[in-house]
Amino acid sequence: MGKTEKQPFQNKCNQILESSARQGHDVSDKWQMVNDQLQSAAFLAKSLSDGNRLRILLLISSGRKSVSAIVEELDLSQPLVSHHLKELKRSLMVKVERVGPFVYYELADDRILKVLKILSDVATDLLSGRKLF
Repeated sequence: MGKTEKQPFQNKCNQILESSARQGHDVSDKWQMVNDQLQSAAFLAKSLSDGNRLRILLLISSGRKSVSAIVEELDLSQPLVSHHLKELKRSLMVKVERVGPFVYYELADDRILKVLKILSDVATDLLSGRKLF
């Protein structure tokens, strides 16, 4: 991030901290809370940084699916799907249920689908004006 790109972020952080100080809150605690929230958001964003994971999340947003159903519907290899499901489970984005020999996955929180919609809208808007990649 260049100096000019950091400025709006730093300004926003400073506004939050100044507001907290005026309200009598310990600024260092507020900064730590903001930092912790950003780290949590970054952790989740990293899990969303793969197109196949996004496709899996969209597929299971309509209801729980077995690994074999995900493999078949997305035309991906079973090891690849299992790898991505492991990452999504690690980031707490999916719930897992074992029924006999089958393992089923579903979204852990319906808000994930809203986040995907917003990301898609922002990407479409930002990239529509881009001429070169």
